Amino acid sequence: MNTTATLKDQWRDLIQTEPGLRIRNAAAKLGVTEAELLATRVGEDVTLLKPEFQEILNEIESLGKVMALTRNNEVVHERKGEYLNPTLDNPHVGLFVGDDIDLRIFFASWKFAFAVTDDNGRMKRQSIQFFANDGEAIHKIYLTDKSDENAYQKLIEKYKANEQKSSIVVEPKKEKEAETPDSEIDVESFREDWVNLEDTHHFFGLLKKHKLARKQALRLAPEGEYVSKMDKDAIKSILQKAVENNVSIMVFVGNKGMIQIHTGVIKKLLERGPWYNVMDPDFNLHINMDGIVDAWVVRKPTEDGMVTAIECFNKDEDQVVQFFGKRKPGIPELESWRDIVSEVESEHKLS
Repeated sequence: MNTTATLKDQWRDLIQTEPGLRIRNAAAKLGVTEAELLATRVGEDVTLLKPEFQEILNEIESLGKVMALTRNNEVVHERKGEYLNPTLDNPHVGLFVGDDIDLRIFFASWKFAFAVTDDNGRMKRQSIQFFANDGEAIHKIYLTDKSDENAYQKLIEKYKANEQKSSIVVEPKKEKEAETPDSEIDVESFREDWVNLEDTHHFFGLLKKHKLARKQALRLAPEGEYVSKMDKDAIKSILQKAVENNVSIMVFVGNKGMIQIHTGVIKKLLERGPWYNVMDPDFNLHINMDGIVDAWVVRKPTEDGMVTAIECFNKDEDQVVQFFGKRKPGIPELESWRDIVSEVESEHKLS
């Protein structure tokens, strides 16, 4: 077992060998979690906060314009804005529904919170970071040059944990549940329910009802226009066409504790190594294309007409990013979005 001292030393040695190595990658190389590694800095430039997550989030608005970061292994979603219109009175789920910061929060796995200062001599970054019970990062909130640093310091003082421990105990990562065999699924009933959907938000309940994993559901989808499988370069194509046609899109990226959503037009795309990026002033998206296996066009009927998504999966069949055209309940999706999806589908569809 790593003691705090030896883990800290190992991290320092690793950074000397690989300058600029990110903490997430360092943790993986050292065989620990990001939260465990971060905790070794408690008492220096990291402060352990009380696990009063709803209360902390309720006060983030006081910080002004910040940068919200949510990620999984393959995709990083960064959005600048203010934390407005919270709904945080339910212990299990929460919401922020602002034009800029748009979040769906699932508190069941939340366990740790830290205030973090990273200072490399050239740049100082201050943040509040939330982690799951297994030590995986859920959500991070970074100050920007437009944030209120005094409000940030007050927040840290208010929620600073009584005991500043530099080692934490994380739970083992949960094994993924085994998929129900196709032969045990009532496929016809599932397809009938899909065809009769009236709201995209009911799709999760549909999967639960029929005991289906998400990608399994796409494989067993109703015949016709509902689903088509594409190669992963469809991701680049849909983003390029969204830029070229000035189509307002929605980008969903999540993990077990958070879904973060961007809505709007995108302007600047950049490919760097395996990473395909959106690099706009208030929205950055980083997709590790090496980690993506395929992309699917998924169409669901609603009271407002068909809603079209592009869902992208990793090798473990986890959905890592999802794209829609800009829409709201009561308003049909954009024809311009449907048009570019159809183009991408015809170019990238796998037989």
